[in-house]
Amino acid sequence: MLIGRDGTDEGALDRRLAVRDAHIALGDTLVAEGKMLFGTALLDENDKMIGSMLVLDYPSRAELDQWLAVEPYAVSGVWEHITVTPVRVGPSFVGLHK
Repeated sequence: MLIGRDGTDEGALDRRLAVRDAHIALGDTLVAEGKMLFGTALLDENDKMIGSMLVLDYPSRAELDQWLAVEPYAVSGVWEHITVTPVRVGPSFVGLHK
């Protein structure tokens, strides 16, 4: 599971919106390849996007890092802090992505 926290400066939302279409297009590719199982924007109390949470399926951290090297939010300064935590998708959800 990846949590990417956006910057908190005044230009943070503009940076996100500038590359959002490219981020979504790449995400669509990853979904089709079975590498992205779920994704959502994190919101603040005013429904402003402040980050992302993605459930990813990569066989290794090295392969995940290869994706991060081209992920628009990662390379364009949208995500200022990225946390990757290993998770296991529960059995009730596994069949949804096969």
